[in-house]
Amino acid sequence: MSEHQITLTTRDGHEVTFSCGDSFDVVSAGEQAAILLPSLCRDGGCGACLGHCAEGEYTLGEYNAGVLPEAAVSGRDVLLCRTYPHSDLKITAPYDYAHIHFGHHEARNAVITGLKTIADRTVRLKLSWQDEQDGMAVEFEPGQCMELEIPDTGIRRAYSLANTGNWRGELEFLIRLQPEGRFSGYLSRGAEVGQVLKVYGPSGAFGLQADSLNPAIFIAGGTGLAPFLSMLRRLAEWGEDRAIHLLFGVNRESELFYIDELDRLQQQLPGLSVTLCVWKSAPDWLGFSGTPAEALQNYLLEHPGDYDIYLCGPPLLLTAATQVALARGIAEQRIFSEKFG
Repeated sequence: MSEHQITLTTRDGHEVTFSCGDSFDVVSAGEQAAILLPSLCRDGGCGACLGHCAEGEYTLGEYNAGVLPEAAVSGRDVLLCRTYPHSDLKITAPYDYAHIHFGHHEARNAVITGLKTIADRTVRLKLSWQDEQDGMAVEFEPGQCMELEIPDTGIRRAYSLANTGNWRGELEFLIRLQPEGRFSGYLSRGAEVGQVLKVYGPSGAFGLQADSLNPAIFIAGGTGLAPFLSMLRRLAEWGEDRAIHLLFGVNRESELFYIDELDRLQQQLPGLSVTLCVWKSAPDWLGFSGTPAEALQNYLLEHPGDYDIYLCGPPLLLTAATQVALARGIAEQRIFSEKFG
C-alpha cells in the first residue's frame, strides 16, 4: 500500500501533516495518527469536513451532492471523509488550528435523564455522565457536537449540543425523528430514562468567530437551532451583549419548539431579536410565512450592512440562504455553516 503525505493548512495558517495510505480516507488516516479533524457523519452526508485540495491527485468516494455540488467538486473542494489520495495532498481547511484535537477520543458512559417530545417529530434528549470518578465537567465550545452510540450496535450519530459546558455533567440534544433513521428508531422504540449510552467527543468546528465585531445573523432550520441555543446561552451566562438576529424556521407551526426559551434569552440579551418562520403556515399565523432564506432576503433589504452569517440546518436551506447572502454583498468568508444531510 502506498503512503502519501497530507499537509493540511488551517484558516489561521498552521500546518498539520500526517501519512495516509491510498486505501484510507483523510479523516480516518488523521485519526490513526491521533489527529482528530473536525467531522460529523463520516460518510459524506453532512459537509462538516469540507476542505479545498490545492495540490495533488485523489478520488472522492460516495457523498451527498446536496452538501458538495458539482461546481464545488470541479473547483477541487472535497469532503475529507470521502477523499482517498493517489499522491501527496495539500489541503486548506475552513477552521482554525484550535479545532483540531490531538489524541484519541475515549468513550464515556452517560445515562439518559430526560426524553421528551417537544414538537412534531422532535425530541429533547438529556444525558448525564455516569462515571463520576472521571469528573463531571462537560467541556466543549458552543456549536460543537457529540457522537452518541446506540447501545449494543456500534452505530454512532453526531448531534449538536444545545446547552453549555457545565460542572454538573449535563448534556442536552434536540433531535429530529427521521422515518428511516437508525438513531431515530432507537429513540422512538427502545430508549428510556435510566439507559446508558456511550458518548464520544466533543468535535466540530462550528461556532462564533471571536475575532469579529460584525453583527450576526443566525439561520436555523428545525433542530439546527441547537448550536445557536448553546451560543446564546453562553453569551447570556457571560453577560455579553452582541447584535444578533435569529431566523428560526420550520415547515409547519406544530414543529416549533423552545419559543419560551427564546423569549427568555431576548430578555437576557438586549441585542437579540428573533423571527419565527413557518413555510406552510396557517391563515392565522402571525409570524413570517416562508423559509428562513426568504426571511433573510427581507431582512438584508431592510437592514443593509456587513454581517457574519451563521447557518445550521438541511443542505437545501443552507444553499438558498448562502445564495441570498452572497447576492446581497455578504463576503463568502463571513458565511459559516453546519449542514446535516
